Amino acid sequence: MSAPANLQATGSRAIAAQLEKRKRTLITPEGIAVPVTIASRGSRLGALILDFLIIIFSLIAIQIVLALVGAGLLQEIADAADNNISGAAEFLIILIVLLIFLARYGYFLGFELGPRGATWGKRMVGIRVAARNGGRLTPEAIIARNLLRDIELFMPLIFLLVAPTGASGSFGVAGMIWFCIFMAFPFFNKDALRAGDLIAGTWVVEAPRTKLAEVMSTQGAAANEGESALTGTRYTFGEEELSVYGEHELQTLERMLREAQPEALAAVHATICNKIGWDPGAGDERAFLEAFYGQLRAKLEGDMRFGKRKADKYS
Repeated sequence: MSAPANLQATGSRAIAAQLEKRKRTLITPEGIAVPVTIASRGSRLGALILDFLIIIFSLIAIQIVLALVGAGLLQEIADAADNNISGAAEFLIILIVLLIFLARYGYFLGFELGPRGATWGKRMVGIRVAARNGGRLTPEAIIARNLLRDIELFMPLIFLLVAPTGASGSFGVAGMIWFCIFMAFPFFNKDALRAGDLIAGTWVVEAPRTKLAEVMSTQGAAANEGESALTGTRYTFGEEELSVYGEHELQTLERMLREAQPEALAAVHATICNKIGWDPGAGDERAFLEAFYGQLRAKLEGDMRFGKRKADKYS
């Protein structure tokens, strides 16, 4: 084998080893084991930079619009040396303050509280926020992890910006030490958690874009109107039984059927049966899950045609 080929093989093995180190197993409240991959530190940094660029350019665009619409008011605010400004100008000041507040807090909170658990920046790099206990992301967790960003990032940056104009350089030194401690935090734990993640009980995982495979709904019990090829049993589920789960659970079930691990399928089968009030039984788990998958998918797709979406079982 040539030297370049050896280097390429060594590099591939190193990448595979790093990827293996980031693999974890998430246990849902129902006891289902879901494999996840911790997002790399580089992808998290890239997502943060993208989010800041989105916020900055959005604020610039809004400022341009305000300048075009209310140029006179902006000039009045800029020239005012006291409080003798018009009511319209005061309203514009309040509007600008609110926009800055929403850009700083509302952007992250709004998107991470959504069904995808990710800002635009995170979606671009293929990562999302998840609860470490396997449950649903709660508003308290999202608020906690984002408020901690002030302590981790914004406050030390303010110290650094204020330092050049201050009488002493101690602010700059304190800000730099503070900034370095919190920026280095993800490098001192195996899950790359920042302080906000530790407080909120969250982590950031990879969320690759996946599509439901067409083959999943064209073979087995899913294609035979719920009939098992093994036992001949026909599995048919009602509206109430299918309403307990949403798109997230459908994706999880699809992944389980793809991996086809007997222990995992048995656990998922028992969980779903208990959830919908069926007798779990044994020996025909695959057919049951295929039938449930096919009928749940058909229901969710039908609901989407009428503008109704069910992101997960909590929706």
